[in-house]
Amino acid sequence: MTDTRDLSYPGTLLERMGITVLEVSAQRAVATMPVEGNTQPAGLLHGGASVVLAETLGSIAAHEHAGPGRTAVGIEVSATHHRSARSGLVTGTATALHLGRQLASYEIVVEDAEGRRLCTSRLTCMLVMSGS
Repeated sequence: MTDTRDLSYPGTLLERMGITVLEVSAQRAVATMPVEGNTQPAGLLHGGASVVLAETLGSIAAHEHAGPGRTAVGIEVSATHHRSARSGLVTGTATALHLGRQLASYEIVVEDAEGRRLCTSRLTCMLVMSGS
């Protein structure tokens, strides 16, 4: 069955950063982000942009895991920046590490177009009732 949900998230930080969500499930989420427009003054991909991509992917996947009437809120994020990029698209892939009743944790890997690892991040989300 084809997923027909709108994964564009208009009016959010995702739109501002140019993040395109390609795949979402509780187990895995994938998105791309352009380097252009997300750089630091030296012309390199901003480390904070990589963290935005990582937290976005983990949070969206955790929200899927939370289920109806619940949502996910990030409570801890960390990132190790291995290298940077100057152009092109980067791809982030979030993979579930733990899917519990109250917490969900993900490893998020950000890679360049050649598949080189730029950043490894870890996100933990608390699962709460919607509107809390």
